[in-house]
Amino acid sequence: MDKATTDPHIEAVLPRHRDHYYGGAWRPSQGGYGVTWNPANNQSLGPCAEANAGDVAAAVASARLAYLDWRDTKPLERARVLRQIASVFRAHAGELALLDAANCGGPVRLMDHDVEYAASHLEFFAGLVTEIKGDTIPAGPGAINFSVREPWGVCARIVAYNHPFMFIGARLGSALAAGNTVIMKPPVQAPLSAYRMMELIGDLVPPGVINVLSGGRVCGEALVTHPDVPVISLIGSVDTGRAIARGAADRLKHVLLELGGKNALLVFADADIDKAVDGIVKGMNFGFCGQSCASTSRVFLHRSVHDEVLKRVVDKVQQFQPGVPTDAATNMGCVISREQHAKIMGYINSGLREGARLETGGKRPAAPELAAGNFIEPTVFSGVRMEMTIAREEIFGPVLSILAWGDEVELLEQVNALDLGLTAAIYTSNLSVAHRFASRIEAGYIWVNHSAQHFLGTPFGGYKLSGIGREESIEELLSFTRQKNIYVSY
Repeated sequence: MDKATTDPHIEAVLPRHRDHYYGGAWRPSQGGYGVTWNPANNQSLGPCAEANAGDVAAAVASARLAYLDWRDTKPLERARVLRQIASVFRAHAGELALLDAANCGGPVRLMDHDVEYAASHLEFFAGLVTEIKGDTIPAGPGAINFSVREPWGVCARIVAYNHPFMFIGARLGSALAAGNTVIMKPPVQAPLSAYRMMELIGDLVPPGVINVLSGGRVCGEALVTHPDVPVISLIGSVDTGRAIARGAADRLKHVLLELGGKNALLVFADADIDKAVDGIVKGMNFGFCGQSCASTSRVFLHRSVHDEVLKRVVDKVQQFQPGVPTDAATNMGCVISREQHAKIMGYINSGLREGARLETGGKRPAAPELAAGNFIEPTVFSGVRMEMTIAREEIFGPVLSILAWGDEVELLEQVNALDLGLTAAIYTSNLSVAHRFASRIEAGYIWVNHSAQHFLGTPFGGYKLSGIGREESIEELLSFTRQKNIYVSY
């Protein structure tokens, strides 16, 4: 095992517990323990529990028992609990942000926003608890026919490593508001903020309502196949989403999948160049090393503005300097693991082999204090063609591909050529063009003259292999309910 961290600031926020949390208590792991790492230096941050099928069975039994009472808790009481949890998140925002920065490599200055995102989502769903409504259906004299929405039961929510606390905290809201109990599975690479969350909020809910199981594939497969877990949700890769869908198929489980993206950003000849340049750079999420499923990593520039926009984008991208994630001055962190670092460098090398022009970046930063970590310079390729690997596959790293276009029909064909369709952005001053392309692009979330930002209350999700279902909206809340019709003859 590599040397454990000696940074006193990180030591001060590490969770005391490294076990599973279910049934209102910390439980030793039947599946044993692994090690979690600081990707900025690849030093150990200590042990983490790795659940097996036995751990999952025990947690599900606890959550199922708690569900029988939680489903009957009055909606406004469930809302009160969610708001109380949100308040705790905000009160501990600094430590939670620092913990995630140390464990997943995102800059601490941005991780503060992740905590606020989680708190806001809980409050949003708390405000919607009375909107879980049914309908009355005319049935003629002597009868009343109506529908109701009921919770599913035990819901498993599996989240990604790029925003560990944001996802683990925010994704509590809809399931709990609807009357379900939850088993949260944090990312195997970065589970520490989930442990700390339960240290902070475990006493705020009845035992078994919120449960945390950490671990990898064994844990995930046991959750997916357990007969008393009717709902599985994932934020993750397409391959993992496919595996979950296959595992859930035997019992026809309800699945909610937010998967990968190879998202397009289109710049037309009449675009506001200042906005387009800002949107291109913002849309890549370089601060998080491009580790975002929504990153607009394919940029299509009209030939008439190509050279000007490219030059300005390259200049602006160079403002991002990789640095130690726990340093408040850092504006770009590192990627999650050595394996992911090697994978991204492989994509960069493939771009060079296949003839793309490297405009900036493409290597490790030279700073000696970063030598042991998983750092990559922000990278921009131009001269990219759709047949190139870097134009077709999700890299999940700080690599931006620039393609030139001149014909609208060909442009739309190239944008829609992939099996992924999560987001897209369109930059134009022509309202007709904006609406026409927004209606024809095969993606679930479109920005016009904007990029990157999510808006709470708007349904987020993808087309094609980018996922099933919608989140961050009332659609997410309703997906954690099932409809029942009741006919009464009187």
